[in-house]
Amino acid sequence: MELLFDDTYFMREALKEAKKAYDADEVPVGAIIVANGTIIAKGHNLTERLNDVTAHAEMQAFTAAAESLGGKYLKDCTLYATLELCPMCAGAAYWTQISRVVFGAKDEKRGFTKIPSQILHPTTEVTSGILEKECAELLVSYFNTKR
Repeated sequence: MELLFDDTYFMREALKEAKKAYDADEVPVGAIIVANGTIIAKGHNLTERLNDVTAHAEMQAFTAAAESLGGKYLKDCTLYATLELCPMCAGAAYWTQISRVVFGAKDEKRGFTKIPSQILHPTTEVTSGILEKECAELLVSYFNTKR
């Protein structure tokens, strides 16, 4: 049986990263970056552990991908994130010139799609709603434990 590496497969890999954050009592967001069908970077939220508001999953993945590729531009890469990017991460994605962003759950309060201007690079393709239910359930479960 041939394994298909599609958006669902890669979002499941991002969910594994989100579960690492959950287990570490971090907001459970995970991200991976794929180039040529291969995962080149992984990240999950580390804001509490590092005491750093910029230590989002996507930012961790951007840094790891740049190191993996030996350059700051991610033109032929895809970012998979379990939650819609915040404006900070979308701005960073802009500067990487990443080709594609795929996210699971929408962030109705703080997501980049709430900003009226173009925040991603004009050539970046966006796909949303991949494993949306699973991504959202992990976040809801986490925040229910905090209330």
